[in-house]
Amino acid sequence: MAQHADFEQFVAARYAALARTALLLTGSRASAEDLLQEALLKTYVAWSSVRAREAAEAYVRTTMVRLLIRDRKRRWSGEIPHEQLPEDTAYEPDRAGGLAVRTTLAALPTDQRAAIVLRFYADLPESAIAEALGCPAGTVKSRISRGLTALRVSGLLADETLATGAPS
Repeated sequence: MAQHADFEQFVAARYAALARTALLLTGSRASAEDLLQEALLKTYVAWSSVRAREAAEAYVRTTMVRLLIRDRKRRWSGEIPHEQLPEDTAYEPDRAGGLAVRTTLAALPTDQRAAIVLRFYADLPESAIAEALGCPAGTVKSRISRGLTALRVSGLLADETLATGAPS
């Protein structure tokens, strides 16, 4: 019972941040909610094996990325997600430019999108991204580089310092 309460506390505290990550990964709210719910279900089943509770959010993010990549490989399209949901969601309202960022990210291939989101939104180092994606660190660097090039071409990144995170 304590394990169940511990998981509920984790979800209550981190749901909004995980939902934003899922939205950036998928590009639509309906898909994001599906992805997050599936990842949380898998995390709940494995909750007793999540040793460090501080790493639980990273565990859920990694699960989301792996589920996303697995699902994209299947290319099943029997369900058509809609941008507007009939009920209120836990997401914050769109900020200026938020829609442009999500639209541009959605145009990237899944592997590049995941690498960009994990690096610049979740602020993970390349080694952690490589572990989450199940690929070498060099592949992560390549995916990030290609993704940033596509974002620059789209006009979303006009300044080189935005992409590198270097101070101006």
